[in-house]
Amino acid sequence: PQTTPFVRTNSVSLNAEVTVAAIKELRGLTGAGMMDCKKALKETDGDVEAAIENMRTSGQLKAAKKATKVAAEGQIIIKSSDGGAALVEVNCQTDFVAKDESFLAFANKVADAAVADKASIEDLKAQFEEERVALVAKIGENIEVRRVSYVEGEQVSTYLHNGGKIGVVVAGNGDDTVLKNMCMHVCASSPQFLSPDDVADDVIEKERKIQIEVAMNEGKPADIAEKMVAGRMKKFAGEIALKGQPFVMEPKKSVADVLKEAKSDVSSFIRLEVGEGIVVDDGPSFAEEVAAMAGGN
Repeated sequence: PQTTPFVRTNSVSLNAEVTVAAIKELRGLTGAGMMDCKKALKETDGDVEAAIENMRTSGQLKAAKKATKVAAEGQIIIKSSDGGAALVEVNCQTDFVAKDESFLAFANKVADAAVADKASIEDLKAQFEEERVALVAKIGENIEVRRVSYVEGEQVSTYLHNGGKIGVVVAGNGDDTVLKNMCMHVCASSPQFLSPDDVADDVIEKERKIQIEVAMNEGKPADIAEKMVAGRMKKFAGEIALKGQPFVMEPKKSVADVLKEAKSDVSSFIRLEVGEGIVVDDGPSFAEEVAAMAGGN
């Protein structure tokens, strides 16, 4: 995320203790850390402009601007072939680059190779490493071939949402329109399993313990809590499984009901969303840094 720019209003020399306001101003102007800013201001008796100049000449400011960037934007690319489809996620740092022609050409080239060879993510990374490095040098952002997934089936339907931020592939049989609608449902509802029977026992048990604890914290006796949670668990399995969920276009019907009525079925699906699971560490907030600095003193 971009730091809100600070505007220099004056250049006041402080002979006393460096103020928090001056540290915040210098940090906003340079992107340097709290302690580095405090040290630089002490050396210049609180003169922000002089501190910036000292940081520039020492190379400290340049280093601050070279902070590692996390590639959490990007595109999901889907390529279909006879008997299935491939979904590839290629990341960059900004949404602007995610729409760049060079970036999109690279991402599509990776996806073409994936669907042609059913290559592993390790093989794809190795195959395109030289091109990736060249593109990073050209564009100036970190770029990563992050993951690839495959769906097999004679009949597949695909859907890209929000310009490639979410990609869905559904394999099955029956009406093409119904399968396309299933793609949109998967995009919106994010099911984790195909049917309620597929929900793993450990997933149900974990949720059961959480719900019992919630009920007991609300003052329910243990035996009553157990009975309440038993009913909730049947509903829980349906909520996280595709065929048990209410269909987004007809919420009074389940996905299983809609498929049955249309004489169609879904055998598998995959949903990928750009950046899911990537932790973007923005570092400590200004308030946290002030607290840490005060604790250090």
